[in-house]
Amino acid sequence: MKLIETLKNVWKITELKDRIILTLGLLLVYRFGAQVVLPGIDASQLSNLQAGAGEGILGLLNMFTGGAFANASVFALGIMPYISASIVVQLMGIAIPYLQKLQKEGASGQKKITQITRWLTIVICLFQAPGYLASLPTAFGIPQSAFLLGTGPTFYISSVIILVTGCVFAMWLGEKITDKGIGNGISLLIMVGIIATLPSSFIQNAASRLSGGGNGGLMMILIEIVIWFIIIMASIMLVMAVRKIAVQYARRTASGGYEKNVFGSRQFLPLKLNASGVMPIIFAQAIMFVPSLIGKSIDGSDAGQWMIAQFSDIFGLWYNVVFALLIIIFTYFYTAITVPTNKMADDLKRSGGFIPGIRPGTETSEYLDKIMSQITLPGSIFLALIAVFPAIIVKLMDVQAGWALFFGGTSLLIMVGVAIDTMQQVNSYLLNKHYDGLMKTGKNRKSVA
Repeated sequence: MKLIETLKNVWKITELKDRIILTLGLLLVYRFGAQVVLPGIDASQLSNLQAGAGEGILGLLNMFTGGAFANASVFALGIMPYISASIVVQLMGIAIPYLQKLQKEGASGQKKITQITRWLTIVICLFQAPGYLASLPTAFGIPQSAFLLGTGPTFYISSVIILVTGCVFAMWLGEKITDKGIGNGISLLIMVGIIATLPSSFIQNAASRLSGGGNGGLMMILIEIVIWFIIIMASIMLVMAVRKIAVQYARRTASGGYEKNVFGSRQFLPLKLNASGVMPIIFAQAIMFVPSLIGKSIDGSDAGQWMIAQFSDIFGLWYNVVFALLIIIFTYFYTAITVPTNKMADDLKRSGGFIPGIRPGTETSEYLDKIMSQITLPGSIFLALIAVFPAIIVKLMDVQAGWALFFGGTSLLIMVGVAIDTMQQVNSYLLNKHYDGLMKTGKNRKSVA
């Protein structure tokens, strides 16, 4: 089979093989750390925490940490503080001139931005770690007997240091995978954490279906798997879909000038249907914590009780209606700040390129901005539908909450996006060494070896 032959070719490339082995080794270290419980906590008495973290918004957080949150692990904070810090720095780059200057300085500026992100990650951890520890006996109902050394200052100080160190170590693992391994390390850590909870979620749902009592049995399990694959295909389409804008490049003359004629090379400028990736969903989910917090602050009123009831259930109607609207809004917002149509137009003009029928410069920028606005609307609606599909599948087919989260939302899009990115990385190595690629578009380059 061609796939087997391609996998054999992967191991023939020493550099690629070493990168894959290193990546797998560092991912294994991360998964091992997710099972190491904080010192001073009895792992056998965490059933209440695991039950509470298995549903609702906490279920999402536990999924992103690969179960470390529910295990009271040294990696309980996961890599999410680093993601939060990255988002904050990226948004601050819009308003703070110093960060804007760093963004234009190339590699040296990016190095400074990375350092700022690291320090901000530690600051966020210093706020999140005490909150997590304080919630263990109160919000999650872990009995006092589970704290072998008590809950005094010694436990809190040591545990905060360990949690912050665990997050920083996870961040270091991700950066090492990016530098020495294959693919985006931070994204791979999140994807591995998500995949780690997939088998148990599927087994629990399958056991519920096969237990009798009119739950559908084996046929419903097969139907769910088919629907799941369809949603994965739809997610791949969303990630890969582009609008190709025809670009004409002028032919360079012997005198060093440009001659704009029909003999110039014609290429395409790809504009992604979903240029913002999963960031709108992450932003929207962060905002969706606010209504329930407001409801708790005015718990005595009818409005407060209604907000708690409606926005604490991630599969509820109003939660998903507001969630979908926020995703559409944030998709436009994030696309506007991450797709620099002015810079694209300037780069085209400097390289002697132009869009047929459109004048270079301002008119090209306005044209690209118009096209981005047009394709962002269907992209944002499609993204919102995928994000709320877990709620739809729960209501229509009575799928268990843990398994339903894999039918859409951030988890599925992260898995699809990271898998495609990793395949493209491996594909580039194979093509550079004149082997057949993993991707369908890869060409056999043995003839030019």
